[in-house]
Amino acid sequence: MSITIAARLIAALAGLLGASGVAAAAMAAHGGYGENLRTASEFALVHAALVMALCLRAAPTRTTTLAGLVTLAGALLFCGDLALRAIAGHGLFPSAAPSGGMLLMAGWLLTSLSALLHLRVK
Repeated sequence: MSITIAARLIAALAGLLGASGVAAAAMAAHGGYGENLRTASEFALVHAALVMALCLRAAPTRTTTLAGLVTLAGALLFCGDLALRAIAGHGLFPSAAPSGGMLLMAGWLLTSLSALLHLRVK
């Protein structure tokens, strides 16, 4: 089975999230932006890998695609808010990081659900 267009697009965005995680790590290490940017970097890298794995599996399902989208949205909110706080001194909007964190948890739960829904008993 081939990878869907939606899964490819989500995976491409995950690649950008991963690249931004590397850039944020460099800025945090060398730019003096502090813990918020380091945390944003770590979360971006971990969640980019999760989304990439969900989207590039041999046969993405609706559940894995949804898990990838939710995780990506959560990472963008959470990491974006922390990075903006570190660099500009203000966040995206009130409760952006907690909202992103809730979406990240939902993405992991959807990942678990997807695994359970697609178990193959032999």
